[in-house]
Amino acid sequence: MAWGTEDIPWMRRALAEAREGQGSVEPNPMVGAVVVREGVEVAAGHHQQFGGPHAEVFALSRAGEAARGATLYVTLEPCCHHGKTPPCTEAILAAGIARVVAAIGDPFPKVSGGGFSALRSAGVEVAVGCEADAARELNAPYWKRLTVGRPFVIAKWAMTLDGKTAVASGDSRWISSEASRRRVHDLRGRMDAILVGIGTVEADDPMLTARPPGPRVPARIILDGSARLPVDSALVRTAVEAPVVVAVVAGRAPADRCEHLARMGCEVLSFPGDGPVPIVPLLDELGRRGMTNLLVEGGGRVVGSFLDAGEIDAAEVFLAPILEGGDHARTAARGAGRVRMNEAPRLENVEIDRIGEDVHLRGRLPQPWNQSALHALRQVDPP
Repeated sequence: MAWGTEDIPWMRRALAEAREGQGSVEPNPMVGAVVVREGVEVAAGHHQQFGGPHAEVFALSRAGEAARGATLYVTLEPCCHHGKTPPCTEAILAAGIARVVAAIGDPFPKVSGGGFSALRSAGVEVAVGCEADAARELNAPYWKRLTVGRPFVIAKWAMTLDGKTAVASGDSRWISSEASRRRVHDLRGRMDAILVGIGTVEADDPMLTARPPGPRVPARIILDGSARLPVDSALVRTAVEAPVVVAVVAGRAPADRCEHLARMGCEVLSFPGDGPVPIVPLLDELGRRGMTNLLVEGGGRVVGSFLDAGEIDAAEVFLAPILEGGDHARTAARGAGRVRMNEAPRLENVEIDRIGEDVHLRGRLPQPWNQSALHALRQVDPP
């Protein structure tokens, strides 16, 4: 059965409901559900926390008997397996839902079209594809971790109108406004981890925490190949309050320095070799730990290393009306760069808004994994 234009507002309502779970449900996807009967919303719900009931269960329990014969709008294919919670397909059938409109299928192997099949086999009408692009965009971090096993990487920086992230001395406080920094703290509070290089730590002695706290307590990850992290830094002093992971390289990091940092409560994550900390193996390890969202805050060499590795998935940029004017390389992304401008990746799905005098720009970078995820989703989206 196909969906129609009359279904679009209800699916958008379900997508808005799904966003309420951002930062609380990962590594699960954000999911929203709305029960509609005779053109009127009966109940809505969203997946609220990892390991808790799914969106459909919340919506159906709130609807009660009014769900019988109604339409359920859900942003992702209902699960059909026993995991941390019972199958949502069983709850849908028990509630007497007559029609299910889903935005997209779920390529998770234990679902992957099975939810739709179970509902159809029981006589429920199923339509798939309403607001599919918006649903895929919403859960891009979930798709990446499911597809390639790595967290979704967001690069964040603030810069002047002439492209500087600091003055020549390294001082950068403050390029962006207080209101912009509040938005950054909101972003931090939804992350699994925040990453900077040792140069940023030595220059700024940052805390890398969300203030006020958000739904997650992000780990603080330092790219520090030679284990230079000062033991009296704010990060080490607060290692018991939020995890600190020091990524080192075995051939460069003295054993006594690593042992000292470990005794101070830091985790020392060592990689073989004697060069820089390898980006892809680091992301693979974070993915194995279930991390879904990683915020890379710099500096320029660190952001450049992720760009060179092809591992920046999105950017959050704060542009301030300041002209620094210095003849130096304090820029947002350094690295190897490109030979020609037409080889440089261009952001997609760009959004721009004002925060006082600052401009906030956000967008996604095209990635091969996204095409793989799209192909997998199409395999479980019935026509």
